[in-house]
Amino acid sequence: MNILEPIARSARISSPQYAGLTSAEAKRQLETYGPNTMPEDAGRSILGIAREILTEPMLLLLLVAATLYLLIGDLAEGLLLAGFAVLTIGLVIYQHQRSENALAALRKLGAPLARVFRDGKACTVSAHLVVPGDLMVLDEGERVPADGVLISNAGLVVDESLLTGESVPVRKRAGDGGELAAVPGGDDQPFIYSGTLVVKGHGAATVSDTGPRTRAGRIGVSLASIVVERTRLQTSVNRIVRLFGGMAVVVCCALIVFYGVYREDWLQGVLSGIALAMGMLPEEFPVVLTIFLAIGAWRLARIKVLARRPAVIETLGAATVLCVDKTGTLTENRMRIRFLDTLTDQLEVESDLRDIPRAFLPLVDAAWLATGHASIDPMDQAVAGLASRAGEHDPTDWPMVREYGLKPELLAMSIAWKNDAGNFAVACKGSPEAIVDLCHLKDEEAARIMVHVQAMAEKGLRVLCVGIGTTALDELPESQHDFDFTFAGLVGFEDPLRSSVPAAVCEAFRAGVSVKMITGDYPATALAIARAAGIDTRDGVVTGDELERADDAEVERLVVCVNVFARIMPEQKLRIVEALKRQGEIVAMTGDGVNDAPALKAADIGIAMGKRGTDVAREAAGIVLLDEDFGRIVGAVKMGRHIFDNLRKVMIYISAIHVPIAGLALLPLISGMPPLFFPAHVVVIEMIIDPMCSIVFEHTPAEGDVMDRRPRPVDDPLAGPPQILFGLLQGAVLLIVCLAVYKGLLLQEATVEAARTAAFIAVTAGNLSLALVNSSRETIVLRPFERGRMAFWLASAIAASVVAICILQSNLAELFGFTSPTIVQAVLAAGAAVSAVLMFDLLKLLPAVRRIIG
Repeated sequence: MNILEPIARSARISSPQYAGLTSAEAKRQLETYGPNTMPEDAGRSILGIAREILTEPMLLLLLVAATLYLLIGDLAEGLLLAGFAVLTIGLVIYQHQRSENALAALRKLGAPLARVFRDGKACTVSAHLVVPGDLMVLDEGERVPADGVLISNAGLVVDESLLTGESVPVRKRAGDGGELAAVPGGDDQPFIYSGTLVVKGHGAATVSDTGPRTRAGRIGVSLASIVVERTRLQTSVNRIVRLFGGMAVVVCCALIVFYGVYREDWLQGVLSGIALAMGMLPEEFPVVLTIFLAIGAWRLARIKVLARRPAVIETLGAATVLCVDKTGTLTENRMRIRFLDTLTDQLEVESDLRDIPRAFLPLVDAAWLATGHASIDPMDQAVAGLASRAGEHDPTDWPMVREYGLKPELLAMSIAWKNDAGNFAVACKGSPEAIVDLCHLKDEEAARIMVHVQAMAEKGLRVLCVGIGTTALDELPESQHDFDFTFAGLVGFEDPLRSSVPAAVCEAFRAGVSVKMITGDYPATALAIARAAGIDTRDGVVTGDELERADDAEVERLVVCVNVFARIMPEQKLRIVEALKRQGEIVAMTGDGVNDAPALKAADIGIAMGKRGTDVAREAAGIVLLDEDFGRIVGAVKMGRHIFDNLRKVMIYISAIHVPIAGLALLPLISGMPPLFFPAHVVVIEMIIDPMCSIVFEHTPAEGDVMDRRPRPVDDPLAGPPQILFGLLQGAVLLIVCLAVYKGLLLQEATVEAARTAAFIAVTAGNLSLALVNSSRETIVLRPFERGRMAFWLASAIAASVVAICILQSNLAELFGFTSPTIVQAVLAAGAAVSAVLMFDLLKLLPAVRRIIG
């Protein structure tokens, strides 16, 4: 016997009435509508991405510098720069490829197999071969392969949370195909949707839409049309790179022309020009960004936050609005029994409850008997969990004889069991109105029940009424109405609030981040959860219908003043995010379903749930919460602010250190002094000391007030004119000191090698001092050994060792033009540089200077 035949019979499918398509018709439909898959996105090839990256000024300058080194025969330095450029391009290509996987994840969402009727016979086909007009069979635990309309139904209940965000499955009814199309969510609709999960019952449906025409497919089209904007971090760094790169090109060319025309030494002009360009070229910017963001992503991963696009970490620290989905984000995305009410007694069911009071055992017993013991319905599982704690029944005790499913005209279900005495034990559960009807209660008692139901609903609970029944018949009746049911009580379910949420919401408010709940749930439930989470609900709730009627100006007004949005559809989530962005807000959006993917991609920062979230949401988001702890979001905000602070500090430092490097390569030449720096000196400083100091900045602890500040202004760049000018001023002071050391020793008739060595010691000591001074907004001259400074002292030891080896090792000393200095020369050179830089540490006593640094 074919496995589909009993299912077909139970769903009342009979051939030839419901024969489905013929093989020939299915083939024609497949040719007309295409396969039942999401649209393929050709995307950009690796070469295309590489060409785009190569238009970046910073990488162009890197490649030009590497080429010049190779042309003049300096193979080592040329290959060093070329290798670094290739490595940077490879890393960027890898991140581009990963960020374009959202549609690929959406394609994997559909069921791999589908069960359909072809040529009047039941068969199993690949899901991508399902076509409009197919008759598909649905059973408990399966994913729906395509959109369709139910033509036969046996208690079908479907989890549509992937499309609606609603945690509770919805019941279905059969239709005649004449109904108007409806949106997902809500009970008693005949429509089913691709990618949703059948949690109870079975049925058959006629396929109406496949592939990109399904609800999930339309979300995919929306997802593909959204352009991911550059982060503010990328924009700021690009601006700085253009500034330094342009200056490097102009000054380098001028120096070459000067040497060639006025001194008739073109070779020395080219060499000096390359050294100068290397001194001004900001090739450490990508190193700094890569180190900061990679280590920042690693630190986030340690607290269960995965940064898929590390650049968004910094943007998260600037977030002004956090849009959160209720189900699975603020709540645990599971149902549990929170309240029991027998009308005479009420019980708040705490999560750690072990002994259920005797007065409530009959209610729990009835609810358990009205529940399918192998059900995957979350409300049924909640009943099973409570019954297990009550210790009333073993699921293997009694055999189930018959199940009476939900019907549109009677929103209740009953299950009949054969007890140990051989009699029938029957229980029912359902909507209050249905159970009142089955129990044949008087109006006064029904009104009393509805008062209790309303009180539970105002607490945000979902309410089921439960009844216990008997029958005097030897055989079970055909209708539930033929049982004698007695009202047992009310059971209130909740999707529990995550324990970490209230504290996290409070912390967000303290940091100046507004929290807005956007959910597909009902307004009363949404408000109850929002209040419990600590979200401001004074302005009430806005529903999806209200948003639908509002124009763009009204939506912008609503998203500013209201914090709770209920019964929201996917396109409305996207509309809310875009309205907030038009208001100048930096929006972080959390979500876990397919319905959240467009909003996650459109937001400045998309944050997906890791465990229960769909692949689509994870791929569309920049950040994934691996353990779905809402409190991790606040930790990520703090990390983002910490990273921004340290990036700003390191940008000031880089701006400062480039001044003495470039100045010491240029000024001795145009003033008639012997050359001080050659390309090899610049390579040592930039490719060894700078990255080490960058690591020092990354390891710098967060400022004490990092979460007590308001979010920084939207137009506040990573390194604007105040930061660049402050860095240039520091560098200019260090340049003057180093030139004074060099010129002073030459005037004392020291050798050029001795003067160069002393100047190199001075610039190295000044370099390390700049790193220390700029690593904090507070003065550190009196507390240089505070906690968190170990990385600095380790980097300083390594840098000093490298410089000492270059000076003391004879072959290296000859390559660099060094000679061993006297102790006095070394101490004076280092002391002068350190003293000059530490002067800026005292300036941090001024509030204006502290604002520039952090």
